[in-house]
Amino acid sequence: ARSSFRGRLPLAAPPRGFCSPSSSDAVIVERVGAEGRIAIIRLNRPDKLNAMTTELGDAFAEVVAKLNRDDAQGLGAVVITGSGKAFSAGGDLQFLQDRHTDTPSRNAPIMRTFYQRFLCVRSLPVPVIAAINGPAIGAGLCFALACDVRIAAPKAKMGLTFTALGLHPGMGATHFLPSIVGPQVAAELLLTGKVISGEEAAQCGLVARTAEDPLAAAIESAAAMAAAGPVAVRTTVRSLRMRQDVGLDQALQREADAQAQCYASLDYRDGVEAIAEKRKPNFAQFEHYREQA
Repeated sequence: ARSSFRGRLPLAAPPRGFCSPSSSDAVIVERVGAEGRIAIIRLNRPDKLNAMTTELGDAFAEVVAKLNRDDAQGLGAVVITGSGKAFSAGGDLQFLQDRHTDTPSRNAPIMRTFYQRFLCVRSLPVPVIAAINGPAIGAGLCFALACDVRIAAPKAKMGLTFTALGLHPGMGATHFLPSIVGPQVAAELLLTGKVISGEEAAQCGLVARTAEDPLAAAIESAAAMAAAGPVAVRTTVRSLRMRQDVGLDQALQREADAQAQCYASLDYRDGVEAIAEKRKPNFAQFEHYREQA
């Protein structure tokens, strides 16, 4: 078998029944290491900085379903990364624009469905490592938060920039982030929409560590996990996620409802227009919540 990733782990023959999508697909998969026990999943829309679209989400969910259905027996760990310069630059602009012209009663279930396309990553029975090779912004970072471990390039830009767009955070951001970095750091990151580097993310515990080649580092870590006792690893993954998932469903519904409310606001419309026009948004929708006499 030919070598890959600087010769650290050989590419393995795919398990019986496994079919890797072609390089033209939205998501591509390859198996590496001894007996192909590590699956590398790549978001493969580099021309769009792997923006999170319905198409990408459907393709990812299909890959996860196939791994769970056909290929889970020999699977030891999964690494997720992005093709090109970005991990994922977040929400697709057209999708964001469409939400403003839809209704809150439709947008809430639309968002729950959208979240699940990517959060199905948590149904994989083995450890999942996000190799953050470049920008992970908005929903792109939320996707990484749903993984078990994150390893980032030192200069990779990361931010939950929702409020800077006039939008409530979504896809589990308000649930996962406080449990990872603590409530105070989470509050600052979520309320400001601040973008930080991989090095800063490591300092606050958002990522486990940084590496100049985060994919190689993630594969090395995945190999160590895959070499441990399979039953012990899978049951430990289940225990850790069960603790994390307490309250997750309620948080996702709250986020979907709050996002649906924000989508209808004038501030959100200006925030999306500001992205398209490459300018700063002009937020002006200040409200009070006192009862009228």
